[in-house]
Amino acid sequence: MTPGAATNGHALRTRTSELLRFATAGSVDDGKSTLIGRLLHDSKSIFEDQLEHVVRTSERRGDGYVNLALLTDGLRAEREQGITIDVAYRYFQTPRRKFVIADTPGHEQYTRNMVTGASTADLSIVLVDARKGVSEQTRRHAYIASLLRIPHVVVCVNKMDLVAYDEVVFEQIVDDLTDWTARLDVPDVSFIPISALLGDNVVDRSLNMAWYGGSPLLYHLEHVVIAPDRNLAQVRFPVQWVIRPNNDNHHDYRGYAGTVAGGVLHAGDEVVVLPSGQRTEIDAIDTFDGPVDTAFPTMSVTVRVKDDLDISRGDMLVEADDPPVAARELDAMVCWMGQTPLQPGARLVIKHTTRTTRARIEELEYRVDVNTLSHERADGLALNEIGRVRLRAGSPLMADPYSSNRTTGSFILIDEASNDTVAAGMILSAR
Repeated sequence: MTPGAATNGHALRTRTSELLRFATAGSVDDGKSTLIGRLLHDSKSIFEDQLEHVVRTSERRGDGYVNLALLTDGLRAEREQGITIDVAYRYFQTPRRKFVIADTPGHEQYTRNMVTGASTADLSIVLVDARKGVSEQTRRHAYIASLLRIPHVVVCVNKMDLVAYDEVVFEQIVDDLTDWTARLDVPDVSFIPISALLGDNVVDRSLNMAWYGGSPLLYHLEHVVIAPDRNLAQVRFPVQWVIRPNNDNHHDYRGYAGTVAGGVLHAGDEVVVLPSGQRTEIDAIDTFDGPVDTAFPTMSVTVRVKDDLDISRGDMLVEADDPPVAARELDAMVCWMGQTPLQPGARLVIKHTTRTTRARIEELEYRVDVNTLSHERADGLALNEIGRVRLRAGSPLMADPYSSNRTTGSFILIDEASNDTVAAGMILSAR
Protein backbone atom coordinates (compact mmCIF):
# COMPACT_ATOMS: atom_id res chain seq x y z
CA MET A 1 0.00 0.00 0.00
CA THR A 2 1.38 3.40 -0.94
CA PRO A 3 2.03 6.06 1.72
CA GLY A 4 -1.06 8.12 2.34
CA ALA A 5 -3.43 5.42 1.15
CA ALA A 6 -6.44 4.75 3.33
CA THR A 7 -6.19 1.64 5.46
CA ASN A 8 -9.74 0.72 4.49
CA GLY A 9 -9.75 1.54 0.82
CA HIS A 10 -12.76 -0.65 0.13
CA ALA A 11 -14.90 1.11 2.72
CA LEU A 12 -13.95 4.54 1.44
CA ARG A 13 -14.85 3.58 -2.12
CA THR A 14 -18.27 2.34 -1.08
CA ARG A 15 -20.96 4.96 -1.66
CA THR A 16 -23.09 5.74 1.36
CA SER A 17 -25.93 8.22 1.49
CA GLU A 18 -26.97 8.86 5.09
CA LEU A 19 -24.95 11.23 7.25
CA LEU A 20 -24.83 11.09 11.05
CA ARG A 21 -23.41 14.06 12.94
CA PHE A 22 -22.38 13.28 16.49
CA ALA A 23 -20.59 15.15 19.25
CA THR A 24 -18.48 13.83 22.08
CA ALA A 25 -18.51 15.28 25.58
CA GLY A 26 -17.07 14.34 28.93
CA SER A 27 -14.93 15.53 31.78
CA VAL A 28 -11.24 16.22 31.29
CA ASP A 29 -9.31 12.94 30.86
CA ASP A 30 -12.44 10.83 30.37
CA GLY A 31 -10.95 9.70 27.05
CA LYS A 32 -12.91 11.55 24.36
CA SER A 33 -9.99 11.97 21.98
CA THR A 34 -8.80 8.41 22.60
CA LEU A 35 -12.29 7.08 21.81
CA ILE A 36 -12.46 8.94 18.51
CA GLY A 37 -8.93 7.84 17.64
CA ARG A 38 -9.94 4.24 18.40
CA LEU A 39 -13.06 4.57 16.22
CA LEU A 40 -11.00 5.89 13.33
CA HIS A 41 -8.25 3.29 13.78
CA ASP A 42 -10.37 0.18 14.31
CA SER A 43 -12.80 1.08 11.52
CA LYS A 44 -9.74 1.48 9.27
CA SER A 45 -10.63 5.09 8.48
CA ILE A 46 -7.19 6.66 8.79
CA PHE A 47 -4.28 6.93 6.39
CA GLU A 48 -1.02 5.05 6.79
CA ASP A 49 1.02 8.24 7.03
CA GLN A 50 -1.32 9.56 9.75
CA LEU A 51 -0.82 6.39 11.78
CA GLU A 52 2.94 6.50 11.26
CA HIS A 53 2.99 10.10 12.50
CA VAL A 54 1.03 9.12 15.62
CA VAL A 55 3.41 6.22 16.29
CA ARG A 56 6.47 8.50 16.00
CA THR A 57 4.89 11.21 18.17
CA SER A 58 3.89 8.65 20.82
CA GLU A 59 7.46 7.34 20.93
CA ARG A 60 8.89 10.85 21.16
CA ARG A 61 6.54 11.70 24.04
CA GLY A 62 7.41 8.47 25.85
CA ASP A 63 3.78 7.35 26.07
CA GLY A 64 4.70 3.66 25.98
CA TYR A 65 1.82 2.86 23.62
CA VAL A 66 0.32 4.17 20.38
CA ASN A 67 -1.59 7.20 21.65
CA LEU A 68 -4.61 7.32 19.36
CA ALA A 69 -5.80 10.53 21.03
CA LEU A 70 -3.19 12.31 18.92
CA LEU A 71 -5.35 11.67 15.86
CA THR A 72 -7.80 14.28 17.16
CA ASP A 73 -5.78 16.47 19.53
CA GLY A 74 -4.49 18.48 16.61
CA LEU A 75 -3.50 21.70 18.37
CA ARG A 76 -0.03 21.95 19.86
CA ALA A 77 -1.49 23.40 23.07
CA GLU A 78 -3.80 20.40 23.39
CA ARG A 79 -0.95 17.95 22.96
CA GLU A 80 1.17 19.73 25.53
CA GLN A 81 -1.63 19.94 28.11
CA GLY A 82 -3.25 16.61 27.32
CA ILE A 83 -6.71 18.20 27.08
CA THR A 84 -9.10 19.23 24.34
CA ILE A 85 -9.57 23.01 24.27
CA ASP A 86 -11.26 23.56 20.92
CA VAL A 87 -13.84 21.77 18.79
CA ALA A 88 -12.08 19.34 16.46
CA TYR A 89 -14.11 18.04 13.53
CA ARG A 90 -13.31 14.67 12.01
CA TYR A 91 -14.89 12.77 9.13
CA PHE A 92 -15.07 9.07 8.38
CA GLN A 93 -17.37 6.56 6.81
CA THR A 94 -18.24 2.90 6.80
CA PRO A 95 -20.10 0.97 4.10
CA ARG A 96 -23.34 1.82 5.92
CA ARG A 97 -23.06 5.49 6.87
CA LYS A 98 -21.01 8.71 6.75
CA PHE A 99 -20.04 10.44 9.97
CA VAL A 100 -19.06 13.92 11.10
CA ILE A 101 -17.55 13.97 14.60
CA ALA A 102 -17.32 17.08 16.77
CA ASP A 103 -14.79 16.41 19.54
CA THR A 104 -15.84 19.06 22.06
CA PRO A 105 -14.02 20.26 25.19
CA GLY A 106 -15.02 18.86 28.54
CA HIS A 107 -14.09 21.64 30.94
CA GLU A 108 -16.76 24.05 32.17
CA GLN A 109 -14.84 27.05 30.88
CA TYR A 110 -15.36 25.75 27.33
CA THR A 111 -19.14 25.34 27.54
CA ARG A 112 -19.56 27.68 24.57
CA ASN A 113 -17.31 25.41 22.48
CA MET A 114 -19.42 22.41 23.39
CA VAL A 115 -22.64 24.22 22.47
CA THR A 116 -21.13 25.23 19.13
CA GLY A 117 -19.90 21.73 18.31
CA ALA A 118 -23.09 19.96 19.37
CA SER A 119 -25.63 22.41 17.94
CA THR A 120 -26.12 20.44 14.71
CA ALA A 121 -25.55 16.96 16.14
CA ASP A 122 -27.99 14.08 15.67
CA LEU A 123 -26.41 12.20 18.55
CA SER A 124 -24.22 12.98 21.55
CA ILE A 125 -21.69 10.64 23.13
CA VAL A 126 -21.18 11.41 26.81
CA LEU A 127 -18.16 9.71 28.35
CA VAL A 128 -17.97 8.70 32.00
CA ASP A 129 -14.81 7.44 33.72
CA ALA A 130 -15.77 4.09 35.27
CA ARG A 131 -13.45 4.78 38.22
CA LYS A 132 -15.02 8.15 39.06
CA GLY A 133 -18.67 7.62 38.20
CA VAL A 134 -21.15 10.36 37.37
CA SER A 135 -19.69 13.83 37.99
CA GLU A 136 -21.10 17.35 37.91
CA GLN A 137 -19.64 17.76 34.44
CA THR A 138 -21.41 14.59 33.30
CA ARG A 139 -24.72 16.05 34.47
CA ARG A 140 -23.91 19.37 32.79
CA HIS A 141 -23.14 17.66 29.48
CA ALA A 142 -26.41 15.72 29.65
CA TYR A 143 -28.29 18.96 30.38
CA ILE A 144 -26.70 20.74 27.42
CA ALA A 145 -27.59 17.81 25.16
CA SER A 146 -31.17 18.16 26.40
CA LEU A 147 -31.13 21.95 25.93
CA LEU A 148 -29.91 21.51 22.35
CA ARG A 149 -32.58 18.83 21.85
CA ILE A 150 -30.11 16.27 20.58
CA PRO A 151 -32.48 13.33 20.10
CA HIS A 152 -30.04 10.50 20.86
CA VAL A 153 -27.55 10.28 23.72
CA VAL A 154 -25.08 7.42 24.15
CA VAL A 155 -23.36 7.22 27.52
CA CYS A 156 -20.05 5.41 27.11
CA VAL A 157 -18.74 4.19 30.45
CA ASN A 158 -15.03 4.27 29.62
CA LYS A 159 -11.94 2.72 31.21
CA MET A 160 -13.77 -0.45 32.18
CA ASP A 161 -10.39 -2.21 31.98
CA LEU A 162 -9.31 -0.20 35.05
CA VAL A 163 -12.21 -1.54 37.13
CA ALA A 164 -11.64 -5.18 36.05
CA TYR A 165 -14.63 -5.01 33.68
CA ASP A 166 -16.94 -5.09 36.70
CA GLU A 167 -20.64 -5.24 35.73
CA VAL A 168 -21.67 -3.82 39.12
CA VAL A 169 -19.67 -0.63 38.49
CA PHE A 170 -21.35 -0.19 35.12
CA GLU A 171 -24.85 -0.79 36.46
CA GLN A 172 -24.34 1.73 39.29
CA ILE A 173 -23.41 4.43 36.78
CA VAL A 174 -26.42 3.50 34.64
CA ASP A 175 -28.72 3.87 37.66
CA ASP A 176 -27.18 7.20 38.74
CA LEU A 177 -27.40 8.80 35.32
CA THR A 178 -30.83 7.37 34.52
CA ASP A 179 -32.19 9.20 37.57
CA TRP A 180 -30.68 12.44 36.25
CA THR A 181 -31.77 12.11 32.61
CA ALA A 182 -35.32 11.37 33.78
CA ARG A 183 -35.44 15.07 34.76
CA LEU A 184 -34.39 16.12 31.27
CA ASP A 185 -36.03 16.04 27.86
CA VAL A 186 -33.85 13.34 26.30
CA PRO A 187 -36.00 10.85 24.34
CA ASP A 188 -33.35 8.18 23.70
CA VAL A 189 -30.51 7.30 26.11
CA SER A 190 -28.27 4.24 25.66
CA PHE A 191 -25.41 2.96 27.83
CA ILE A 192 -22.34 1.08 26.54
CA PRO A 193 -19.39 -0.14 28.67
CA ILE A 194 -16.11 0.41 26.79
CA SER A 195 -12.36 0.70 26.99
CA ALA A 196 -11.30 3.26 24.39
CA LEU A 197 -7.62 2.53 25.07
CA LEU A 198 -7.92 -1.20 24.42
CA GLY A 199 -10.85 -1.14 22.00
CA ASP A 200 -13.42 -3.07 24.06
CA ASN A 201 -16.94 -2.55 22.63
CA VAL A 202 -15.83 0.34 20.42
CA VAL A 203 -15.85 -1.33 17.00
CA ASP A 204 -15.82 -4.99 18.02
CA ARG A 205 -17.71 -6.70 20.81
CA SER A 206 -15.59 -7.18 23.94
CA LEU A 207 -14.75 -10.70 25.11
CA ASN A 208 -13.99 -9.19 28.52
CA MET A 209 -17.61 -8.14 29.10
CA ALA A 210 -19.69 -11.14 28.13
CA TRP A 211 -22.32 -9.92 30.59
CA TYR A 212 -23.11 -6.96 28.27
CA GLY A 213 -25.80 -7.95 25.80
CA GLY A 214 -25.93 -4.78 23.73
CA SER A 215 -24.09 -3.73 20.58
CA PRO A 216 -20.65 -2.11 20.35
CA LEU A 217 -20.52 1.62 19.77
CA LEU A 218 -19.87 1.66 16.02
CA TYR A 219 -22.75 -0.71 15.34
CA HIS A 220 -25.03 1.57 17.36
CA LEU A 221 -23.84 4.63 15.41
CA GLU A 222 -24.41 2.83 12.11
CA HIS A 223 -27.94 1.71 12.95
CA VAL A 224 -29.51 4.46 15.09
CA VAL A 225 -32.55 5.77 13.21
CA ILE A 226 -32.33 9.53 12.62
CA ALA A 227 -34.73 10.24 9.73
CA PRO A 228 -37.80 10.73 11.99
CA ASP A 229 -35.88 13.33 14.04
CA ARG A 230 -36.13 15.89 11.24
CA ASN A 231 -39.19 18.05 10.73
CA LEU A 232 -40.67 16.81 7.46
CA ALA A 233 -44.12 18.32 8.05
CA GLN A 234 -43.52 22.08 7.94
CA VAL A 235 -41.93 23.49 4.78
CA ARG A 236 -39.16 25.96 5.63
CA PHE A 237 -36.74 27.22 2.98
CA PRO A 238 -34.69 30.28 3.98
CA VAL A 239 -33.32 32.04 0.90
CA GLN A 240 -29.57 32.43 1.16
CA TRP A 241 -28.71 33.67 -2.30
CA VAL A 242 -30.43 34.87 -5.46
CA ILE A 243 -28.85 33.32 -8.55
CA ARG A 244 -28.99 35.20 -11.83
CA PRO A 245 -26.17 34.03 -14.14
CA ASN A 246 -24.71 36.86 -16.18
CA ASN A 247 -24.36 35.13 -19.54
CA ASP A 248 -26.36 34.76 -22.74
CA ASN A 249 -27.04 31.03 -22.25
CA HIS A 250 -28.92 31.54 -18.99
CA HIS A 251 -30.26 35.07 -19.31
CA ASP A 252 -33.77 33.99 -18.22
CA TYR A 253 -32.60 31.94 -15.23
CA ARG A 254 -33.56 33.15 -11.75
CA GLY A 255 -33.22 30.83 -8.78
CA TYR A 256 -33.15 31.03 -5.02
CA ALA A 257 -30.42 29.02 -3.31
CA GLY A 258 -30.42 27.74 0.25
CA THR A 259 -30.64 24.73 2.53
CA VAL A 260 -33.99 23.07 3.22
CA ALA A 261 -34.70 23.66 6.92
CA GLY A 262 -37.97 21.76 7.16
CA GLY A 263 -40.60 19.86 5.25
CA VAL A 264 -40.36 18.37 1.77
CA LEU A 265 -40.36 20.58 -1.32
CA HIS A 266 -41.96 19.28 -4.51
CA ALA A 267 -42.02 20.81 -7.95
CA GLY A 268 -45.57 22.06 -8.45
CA ASP A 269 -46.19 22.88 -4.75
CA GLU A 270 -47.80 26.19 -3.84
CA VAL A 271 -45.67 28.21 -1.43
CA VAL A 272 -45.85 31.56 0.31
CA VAL A 273 -42.92 34.00 0.38
CA LEU A 274 -42.42 35.56 3.80
CA PRO A 275 -42.48 38.27 4.99
CA SER A 276 -44.26 39.68 1.89
CA GLY A 277 -47.01 37.03 1.87
CA GLN A 278 -46.91 36.59 -1.91
CA ARG A 279 -48.05 33.22 -3.25
CA THR A 280 -46.40 31.31 -6.05
CA GLU A 281 -45.65 27.78 -7.24
CA ILE A 282 -42.38 25.89 -7.31
CA ASP A 283 -41.42 25.50 -10.96
CA ALA A 284 -38.24 23.42 -10.52
CA ILE A 285 -35.65 22.33 -7.96
CA ASP A 286 -32.01 22.29 -9.06
CA THR A 287 -28.99 20.68 -7.39
CA PHE A 288 -25.30 20.47 -8.24
CA ASP A 289 -25.98 17.10 -9.86
CA GLY A 290 -29.02 18.30 -11.82
CA PRO A 291 -32.76 18.83 -11.31
CA VAL A 292 -34.74 16.82 -8.77
CA ASP A 293 -38.46 16.45 -8.11
CA THR A 294 -38.21 16.71 -4.31
CA ALA A 295 -35.93 18.23 -1.67
CA PHE A 296 -35.84 17.58 2.06
CA PRO A 297 -33.86 18.81 5.09
CA THR A 298 -30.48 19.36 4.90
CA MET A 299 -30.31 19.37 1.10
CA SER A 300 -28.71 22.42 -0.52
CA VAL A 301 -30.79 23.31 -3.57
CA THR A 302 -31.81 26.13 -5.86
CA VAL A 303 -35.56 26.67 -6.14
CA ARG A 304 -37.16 28.29 -9.18
CA VAL A 305 -40.70 29.67 -8.97
CA LYS A 306 -43.25 30.36 -11.71
CA ASP A 307 -43.90 34.03 -10.97
CA ASP A 308 -41.54 36.98 -11.25
CA LEU A 309 -41.48 38.06 -7.61
CA ASP A 310 -39.22 40.27 -5.53
CA ILE A 311 -37.52 37.58 -3.40
CA SER A 312 -34.21 38.30 -1.68
CA ARG A 313 -31.80 36.91 0.91
CA GLY A 314 -33.48 36.57 4.29
CA ASP A 315 -36.91 35.75 2.83
CA MET A 316 -38.40 32.32 3.43
CA LEU A 317 -40.50 30.00 1.27
CA VAL A 318 -43.08 28.17 3.39
CA GLU A 319 -46.14 26.03 2.99
CA ALA A 320 -49.26 28.17 2.58
CA ASP A 321 -51.28 26.31 5.23
CA ASP A 322 -48.65 26.12 7.98
CA PRO A 323 -46.38 29.18 8.08
CA PRO A 324 -44.06 30.08 10.95
CA VAL A 325 -44.76 33.09 13.16
CA ALA A 326 -43.50 36.41 11.81
CA ALA A 327 -42.20 37.38 15.24
CA ARG A 328 -40.52 40.39 16.77
CA GLU A 329 -40.59 39.20 20.38
CA LEU A 330 -38.78 36.00 21.34
CA ASP A 331 -38.50 34.08 24.59
CA ALA A 332 -35.32 32.03 24.39
CA MET A 333 -32.60 30.16 26.23
CA VAL A 334 -29.16 31.56 25.46
CA CYS A 335 -25.64 30.36 26.10
CA TRP A 336 -23.53 33.48 26.60
CA MET A 337 -20.21 33.41 24.74
CA GLY A 338 -19.02 36.97 25.22
CA GLN A 339 -16.18 38.08 27.46
CA THR A 340 -18.29 41.03 28.65
CA PRO A 341 -21.36 39.85 30.62
CA LEU A 342 -24.81 40.08 29.06
CA GLN A 343 -26.90 42.86 30.61
CA PRO A 344 -30.63 43.55 30.17
CA GLY A 345 -31.07 46.40 27.73
CA ALA A 346 -28.10 45.34 25.61
CA ARG A 347 -28.42 46.10 21.90
CA LEU A 348 -27.05 43.43 19.60
CA VAL A 349 -27.43 42.01 16.11
CA ILE A 350 -29.47 38.83 15.75
CA LYS A 351 -28.87 36.37 12.89
CA HIS A 352 -31.75 33.96 12.41
CA THR A 353 -31.44 31.52 9.48
CA THR A 354 -30.41 33.85 6.62
CA ARG A 355 -32.00 36.99 8.06
CA THR A 356 -30.09 39.58 10.09
CA THR A 357 -31.51 42.49 12.08
CA ARG A 358 -30.93 44.41 15.29
CA ALA A 359 -32.28 43.22 18.63
CA ARG A 360 -32.58 44.40 22.23
CA ILE A 361 -32.46 42.24 25.35
CA GLU A 362 -35.68 43.26 27.11
CA GLU A 363 -35.33 41.02 30.18
CA LEU A 364 -33.12 38.38 31.75
CA GLU A 365 -35.63 36.11 33.45
CA TYR A 366 -33.20 33.73 35.17
CA ARG A 367 -29.86 31.96 35.01
CA VAL A 368 -29.70 28.15 35.07
CA ASP A 369 -27.44 26.30 37.47
CA VAL A 370 -26.60 23.50 35.06
CA ASN A 371 -25.42 21.23 37.88
CA THR A 372 -28.72 21.33 39.80
CA LEU A 373 -31.13 22.64 37.10
CA SER A 374 -32.29 25.35 39.53
CA HIS A 375 -33.32 28.78 38.22
CA GLU A 376 -31.50 31.71 39.81
CA ARG A 377 -32.22 35.42 39.73
CA ALA A 378 -29.37 37.24 38.02
CA ASP A 379 -28.42 40.72 36.88
CA GLY A 380 -26.40 39.37 33.96
CA LEU A 381 -24.91 36.32 32.27
CA ALA A 382 -21.16 35.75 32.38
CA LEU A 383 -19.09 33.81 29.86
CA ASN A 384 -20.40 30.22 29.41
CA GLU A 385 -23.51 30.80 31.53
CA ILE A 386 -26.98 29.81 30.32
CA GLY A 387 -30.19 31.70 30.98
CA ARG A 388 -33.64 32.59 29.74
CA VAL A 389 -34.14 35.98 28.08
CA ARG A 390 -36.85 37.95 26.36
CA LEU A 391 -35.67 39.95 23.36
CA ARG A 392 -37.21 42.17 20.71
CA ALA A 393 -36.06 42.13 17.10
CA GLY A 394 -35.95 45.19 14.89
CA SER A 395 -37.80 43.45 12.04
CA PRO A 396 -39.92 40.28 11.89
CA LEU A 397 -38.21 36.88 12.03
CA MET A 398 -39.89 33.78 10.59
CA ALA A 399 -39.44 31.70 13.71
CA ASP A 400 -40.54 28.35 15.10
CA PRO A 401 -40.02 26.95 18.59
CA TYR A 402 -36.66 25.16 18.80
CA SER A 403 -38.57 22.06 19.93
CA SER A 404 -40.20 21.75 16.50
CA ASN A 405 -37.35 22.92 14.25
CA ARG A 406 -33.74 23.27 15.36
CA THR A 407 -32.88 25.49 12.38
CA THR A 408 -35.73 28.02 12.39
CA GLY A 409 -35.82 27.83 16.18
CA SER A 410 -32.22 28.93 16.73
CA PHE A 411 -30.22 32.12 16.34
CA ILE A 412 -26.93 33.77 17.22
CA LEU A 413 -26.32 37.20 18.73
CA ILE A 414 -23.48 39.35 17.43
CA ASP A 415 -21.73 42.34 18.98
CA GLU A 416 -22.15 45.04 16.36
CA ALA A 417 -18.96 46.85 17.33
CA SER A 418 -16.58 43.89 17.32
CA ASN A 419 -18.56 41.57 15.02
CA ASP A 420 -17.97 38.79 17.58
CA THR A 421 -20.61 36.10 18.10
CA VAL A 422 -21.59 36.53 21.76
CA ALA A 423 -24.50 34.11 22.22
CA ALA A 424 -26.30 31.09 20.79
CA GLY A 425 -30.04 30.99 21.37
CA MET A 426 -32.85 28.45 21.30
CA ILE A 427 -36.36 29.89 20.84
CA LEU A 428 -38.99 28.80 23.35
CA SER A 429 -41.84 30.93 21.98
CA ALA A 430 -42.25 33.66 19.38
CA ARG A 431 -44.86 36.34 18.90
